Amino acid sequence: MRAEAHAARVDAFVAPHLARRQARVKHPVHDFLFTYYSHRPAQLRRWHPGVGVALEGADDHAELKAYARREDGTVAVDPAYVVAQRPLLEATRRLLRASASRPASYGCFGLHEWAMVYRLADDETRHADWPLRLGPEGTDAVVESHRIACSHFDAYRFFTEPARPLNALRPGAADRPDFEQPGCLHAGMDLYKHAFRLSPMVASELVADCFELARDIRVLDMRAAPYDLTGLADHDGMPFTPVRIETPEGKQEYVAAQRRFAERGAPLRARLAAECGRLLGTAAEVDDSRQRAEATRA
Repeated sequence: MRAEAHAARVDAFVAPHLARRQARVKHPVHDFLFTYYSHRPAQLRRWHPGVGVALEGADDHAELKAYARREDGTVAVDPAYVVAQRPLLEATRRLLRASASRPASYGCFGLHEWAMVYRLADDETRHADWPLRLGPEGTDAVVESHRIACSHFDAYRFFTEPARPLNALRPGAADRPDFEQPGCLHAGMDLYKHAFRLSPMVASELVADCFELARDIRVLDMRAAPYDLTGLADHDGMPFTPVRIETPEGKQEYVAAQRRFAERGAPLRARLAAECGRLLGTAAEVDDSRQRAEATRA
């Protein structure tokens, strides 16, 4: 069954995180998707078939806010819930389409993470358990010797105050469609955010696909970050070797990986945009049905 297959797939992501949480062990790479984003492990694990699929004997789904029991006894996502989500659907589709229409930029070299620790001491950084690979002064020198062009607001907003004026762009919370572009690692990770915010209207397999992409992107994000992660291993058990973006070779390695992630993200972005369009069509059908019913009563 799809539900069991989804649970088994997601358990490979969730179980290690829950074990670390119980042991009170932090992982600066693998815990990010569970701590930064609002989708809890239990929510990721729960399977949803998406709008248009009815379930038999699904009492656990019937208890959820977004679902309703139909006249034939089956359970499905309530069309009224889809109508209520129209603002989210429209905003998400607009952002996804704008990002997809813009040429990918590959000149940031992951310097957003460096700008987040600019002029901070080791014990003041977001991941204070892990020292800066080049030390505070060396890290600051890298920031000051590069052009920083971060296009993603949720990365830019974590820049230190001295680093913000160094960014060539000024992305804001309200103008994401004007800035986000498919080469950005954070825009790629955010496909997971868009997917789970559309849940349960979209199938959980799509959410899991976006999670896997985000998980892999986060590894590159932190390998290129200024932290010394010696002793940590990725999800395949390989050591976290740094991508030394302060060198020409490191920049080439980063850009090559960035291009691969942009290629992986493109079909997911298209699928999410298509789902938004489909769901907006469902909402329009519900409105039309209501209007016809009201006209008949009148």
